[in-house]
Amino acid sequence: MKTSQFFSDLRTSYAAEIEDHSTDSEGKDILKAQLKNKRSQFTDLLPMIGFAPEMVAIAFHGGINFPYPKIVETLLRANEPDEFPTWGEVAQSLDFLPWAQTLADRALEEEGGEQFMMIAAGLEYLHGKGSFADLSASDKNEDAAQEDHRSEEEREEDRDDDAMEEAGAAWMAEQGFDRLD
Repeated sequence: MKTSQFFSDLRTSYAAEIEDHSTDSEGKDILKAQLKNKRSQFTDLLPMIGFAPEMVAIAFHGGINFPYPKIVETLLRANEPDEFPTWGEVAQSLDFLPWAQTLADRALEEEGGEQFMMIAAGLEYLHGKGSFADLSASDKNEDAAQEDHRSEEEREEDRDDDAMEEAGAAWMAEQGFDRLD
């Protein structure tokens, strides 16, 4: 399955969020407790849906079923939110557990809530499809074939973005945060 760069980037962050919440410093499994905590703080986290949706979307982990995956797979090919199908189309393809439906209803009250819910559903779908690494490998093969068609300016912009990301990671490490790379 081909995913857009938009969802590819977010899925990496989403996987990191799940991993960060999975174990404590002693290696004990704490994911269930961490998710319960996220869900209890959901309303407080909603201001983040516009700039860090993956950090809020984790609250839906394990709470969405996908009886009609084709619509979600169409969503995952969108290069940017302006290209998303309508929330009504996507919502018809989802089945929320009761607690997740409560969270979804709350998110939909917010400005940008529909967009966030589509992102959350897409990320949870990707996570449920198996290994992020397996999906990334197939995407990288497709991306490599497309790389030849990109301009030098686009490749330079990517290198600049990578350098900026590395600088940010270095600064975060200096502040005492663990490096993810």
